[in-house]
Amino acid sequence: MASLPMHDEPEKDAGQRAVQSVEVGGRLLLALAAHHGPMNLKDLAAQGGLAPARAHPYLVSFGKLGLIEQDKATGRYALGPAALQVGLASLSQLDPVRVAGPVAEELASSTGFAVALALWGNLGPTVIRMIEARQPLLVAMRSGTVMSMLGTATGRAFAGALPEERVVRAVPVGDEPGQAIVFSAAELKVLRQARQDLRAHGLVRAEGRPIPGVNAFSAPAFDHEGQPALVITALGHQDHFPIDWNSSVADAVRAAAAQISRGLGWQGSPAGGQAGSKRR
Repeated sequence: MASLPMHDEPEKDAGQRAVQSVEVGGRLLLALAAHHGPMNLKDLAAQGGLAPARAHPYLVSFGKLGLIEQDKATGRYALGPAALQVGLASLSQLDPVRVAGPVAEELASSTGFAVALALWGNLGPTVIRMIEARQPLLVAMRSGTVMSMLGTATGRAFAGALPEERVVRAVPVGDEPGQAIVFSAAELKVLRQARQDLRAHGLVRAEGRPIPGVNAFSAPAFDHEGQPALVITALGHQDHFPIDWNSSVADAVRAAAAQISRGLGWQGSPAGGQAGSKRR
């Protein structure tokens, strides 16, 4: 690997000024973040693309800032308390809608299908953004629409990923908001199928229901704690929207949900969170 210059002079990068030494040192922090335990100097330097003698001064400075700490007994380095504070602050500032918006737009653009984003509100899954398809699609989904929990792919993706205690208290019943829902045997079967589909495929699907002639795939995106933060849904006319689990649109929705999850700090498997594991 070619050696890097030693100076700290600002560089021009795509029209913007950058300090190369910050980028070089940052690679060491990223290497520690990606590793599951403390690292010795040789391995850490190699991960950062530096000789150990060049990496050491960066680590001394990071140590003074509390970004890293060194075990006196083993000499190994790990992220320090200041790095934890930065990470927690970043997580607290994350806006799922802001993270998901560009991903949803790209999904709609690349597939040509309509794409919806939904959050879990007091009344259950609620659409907060709808991106129209290239071809007209007559569906009654707009921002603010509350989706059926078990009757739609969006709702089932949420219900299948959420802990059961949140699902049964999602919808006000009678005069007591938040009273637990009592599911029928048929509804429990639907809920169990949604959980199974998420575990097996990372998705749930709708084929011509509840909207005749319209198919859909929905996938939950998870936050850093593995809780479903939102659901992304692609939908289109059944003549052009393949419903196979391994179709290109299914793969695209899975990839979009995984990208949003990574943006929200989730490091689990693509189907992740409470309901999922890796796709079989």
